[in-house]
Amino acid sequence: MSNKPKISKTEAEWRAQLTPMQYHVVREKGTERPFSGEYWDCKDPGTYRCIGCGEPLFESAAKFGSGCGWPSFTAPMDSQRITEIEDQSLLMSRTEVVCSNCGAHLGHVFPDGPAPAGLRYCINSASIDLDKQSKQR
Repeated sequence: MSNKPKISKTEAEWRAQLTPMQYHVVREKGTERPFSGEYWDCKDPGTYRCIGCGEPLFESAAKFGSGCGWPSFTAPMDSQRITEIEDQSLLMSRTEVVCSNCGAHLGHVFPDGPAPAGLRYCINSASIDLDKQSKQR
């Protein structure tokens, strides 16, 4: 499988679409301060979509309170929707998580999550948008 994103935009198109913080996170591989993002403590039901392309990435049912200050998920909706990349920056070894559809930097995955998989997808609020489920049934 190719690591090349399916959607390609110019930097001008990205800048026009995103806020400065979103651009910093998804295009410059930045991060928001812990406990500052919109979704770090959000408990609303729904689907978290990529801010860059709208691809559905994580379900609220997979979200858990890790205490780290960023939204944390046990698993993506579909492993094909994200790409994991070895990240040796900041003098440490981590695994970066990007949207497979547009290449947006989302965050990192760590091996300290709850059972059974033991994974914590630590995702920046600035890289996702919650598509809330309707309260009507």
